[in-house]
Amino acid sequence: MSRTNTAIITLICISVLFGVFETEHTVTDLFAPVFAVAHVFFFVLFSFEYLGRIYAAPVNPRYPSCASYAATFASLLDLLVLVSFLLPLFGLEAALLRMFRAVRLMRLARLGRYSLALQMIGAAISQRRYELGVSMVAAVALMLLSSSALYLAERHAQPEAFGSIPRAMWWSIATLTTVGYGDTVPVTVLGRVAAAFTALTGIGLIALPTGILAGAFSDALRNIRATRD
Repeated sequence: MSRTNTAIITLICISVLFGVFETEHTVTDLFAPVFAVAHVFFFVLFSFEYLGRIYAAPVNPRYPSCASYAATFASLLDLLVLVSFLLPLFGLEAALLRMFRAVRLMRLARLGRYSLALQMIGAAISQRRYELGVSMVAAVALMLLSSSALYLAERHAQPEAFGSIPRAMWWSIATLTTVGYGDTVPVTVLGRVAAAFTALTGIGLIALPTGILAGAFSDALRNIRATRD
């Protein structure tokens, strides 16, 4: 990795830290001038870096023109981050501004251009996208089945929690992901049977994409080692 890329990665990480601490009002009120200077500094720095990459894009054979690179997802993501810096100038405060402060964290995604590990993750997901798609469909089907069963079993006993399939769906999602939803539990026999089935199948359902991705990462790592050798 070149020194330029290392410096860019370091600056991105620092800007992300500023974005995190900027959401804490006690910190921003105490160090308001520091955040104001950092805001301008990062905006100017990343603007020059963004324009420089667009200007140099035609050097890469994959991009016949500057416009072709500017239309890529990575370039549009960088542009979105730069636009978020300008929102305070238009008086966009409160919830909308806080939302875009969170969007600023997306600049961390730019590390994907420099990090081999993130590229490996992307390649592994791409290679196993069909298997992951099947597991996702199975998860949705199981979630609907579980929600329907809980609705039928508990709708009269607990109408607030299970009075409709969408309400029961939240419980099913929490159970299938093994997070748990302790303040609401089935009270009927049929409801508890359906809940037990959901919990047990949820364990295997979570393990399925994990095994798929583990195999994909192993293949990607093996290919990289073979290329280097």
